[in-house]
Amino acid sequence: MKLRAYAKINLMLDILGKTDDGYHSLFMIMQSIGLYDTISISKAKDITLTCSNPALPSDSKNIAFKAAEEFFSATKISGGAEIHIEKNIPLAAGLAGGSADAAAVLIGLNEIYNAGLCVEELCNIGLKLGADVPFCIKGGTMAALDIGQVLAPLPPIKDNYYVLVKPPVDISTAAAYAAFDKAENIHHADINGILRALSTDNEDKAYPLMKNVFEQFIEVPNRAEIKHIMRTYGSLAHLMTGSGPTIYAIFDNEDSASKCAEELKLSYSDVFICKPKKCGVEKIT
Repeated sequence: MKLRAYAKINLMLDILGKTDDGYHSLFMIMQSIGLYDTISISKAKDITLTCSNPALPSDSKNIAFKAAEEFFSATKISGGAEIHIEKNIPLAAGLAGGSADAAAVLIGLNEIYNAGLCVEELCNIGLKLGADVPFCIKGGTMAALDIGQVLAPLPPIKDNYYVLVKPPVDISTAAAYAAFDKAENIHHADINGILRALSTDNEDKAYPLMKNVFEQFIEVPNRAEIKHIMRTYGSLAHLMTGSGPTIYAIFDNEDSASKCAEELKLSYSDVFICKPKKCGVEKIT
């Protein structure tokens, strides 16, 4: 079986505080996009994993491998899986590439082993692996609460063009949250405003409200320059996704998106054009 595991971006990300157990309480609007890894999976005696990117581990340190372990543990099925990941989503980019791979493994194993798990049961397994995995299982356009595992569907967004660029820098998620904890005078997002706009199919009013609170205290090299290029070509909105470093822009026409991407490619190797998706994982064969 082959599946596409779609990346995700944040149309909005705000931090509301901390939960009783010390985690940060978030409000996010998450969107699946057409940048994807291809997951090939078949029945086997044991769990094995290979990947086109040698930088990724091939054992339980890989979240996709761990997903297979958790699947067999939860279902009590005696079996294994041969998994191959054709990696296209860049690593450590704030695009949930690992979570998407894990979601695809869970969905694929559920089908090839006829386990009969419902979506919520798959999400419960996925949550053990990471907070983004349940969203990657469901996909589409979702509001996410708490650490990201409480999901509420929103109407599908317009079929616009998205240009993504990943600057060549790694951002530590732990360091990003530590910076938030030390920050003062944080400007929070207009949560009600963007929800009202998206829920009433008034996306044009949502664009100015799209905000990522991390941008106030995380420095990404050349972020201002990248956003300037995006504005030059008429982007409707542009912001960082997750804790970075990837920055994306939304365009209402392919020509402007293509021209923006071509200029960005003069300076950056990881530049992509894609469109929104209504699912997180898609079966190909």
